[in-house]
Amino acid sequence: MPLGLGRRKKASPLVENEEAEPIRGGLNMPGMEGLDGGVAGEAAGSDGLPPPPNNMRPRLIFHTQLAHGSPTGRIEGFSNVRELYAKIGEAFGIPASEVMFCTLNTHKVDMDKLLGGQIGLEDFIFAHIKGQKKEIEIFKGEDALGLTITDNGAGYAFIKRIREGSIIHQIQVINVGDMIESINGHRLIGCRHYEVAKMLKELPKGKMFTIKLVEPLKAFDMIGQRSSGSRSGSGVQLGTGRGTLRLRSKGPATVEELPSAFEEKAIEKVDDLLESYMGIRDSELAATMVELGKDKKNPDEFAEALDETLGDFAFPDEFVFDVWGAIGDAKVGRV
Repeated sequence: MPLGLGRRKKASPLVENEEAEPIRGGLNMPGMEGLDGGVAGEAAGSDGLPPPPNNMRPRLIFHTQLAHGSPTGRIEGFSNVRELYAKIGEAFGIPASEVMFCTLNTHKVDMDKLLGGQIGLEDFIFAHIKGQKKEIEIFKGEDALGLTITDNGAGYAFIKRIREGSIIHQIQVINVGDMIESINGHRLIGCRHYEVAKMLKELPKGKMFTIKLVEPLKAFDMIGQRSSGSRSGSGVQLGTGRGTLRLRSKGPATVEELPSAFEEKAIEKVDDLLESYMGIRDSELAATMVELGKDKKNPDEFAEALDETLGDFAFPDEFVFDVWGAIGDAKVGRV
């Protein structure tokens, strides 16, 4: 069935200021906004119930530590990802820009536990901050470097997976969790993960390039560890709390039940497709795509929904078909 892409139009940007508010930036606390992105102001003026007063709104408090070691801090009152990092900075007396990424319920650089689209209500947040800087010259002898890229939701892209046997796997000083600061002198702070992956893919084969990295500060028991990262979509299986705080690229965050078995399978399959087509893993993006597609009747409707919500990604037609198929497979229990 043709997608009818001739009818598709470029959607408005995901955010007004892409650098200031990356894809994971929409983190409004439940009860503070309307139920749907962009309609909070309309809801306040409609005939429905007025929003609750400040003292009646849910108060979510999360416990946090610095991953390399620190006392326990308490954070609350953040309304987006940048404010989350700012609250962590305030709790420990460090600039928010020092926070590279967060893991849930482990201090280790474990990409299975990366804070992504959901935070369990009882999850413990570990903040990984900047450590040693390093500059490496690499010869690109193959088309693929063997890297999977993700980002922290606040302008830092970093390595989520290193494929065994790849060019990068042979360079022992490059590790999962390393932030990519620049490539050939081109500064990448503020770039999206798919932009960085595209730049790496487009580097000419048979030539040297220079990459500057920043590794997370490690505790003593983490020194010397190296991991290839994980292919699993376990970023959707977070914590032991009875619910999760779902972070959205548009609209407010909401407190929800844990994802259903269908959603977990579909998100994992879509995350694998993102890695295959784009060289990125992003469970929150995968979850958004599954949410957009689970109630659609055909691939044309799904393609239009993707364009309206995620038009900036410009997903290729083949990828859209494969994602539609993956969601369908998960619905009927095919793995």
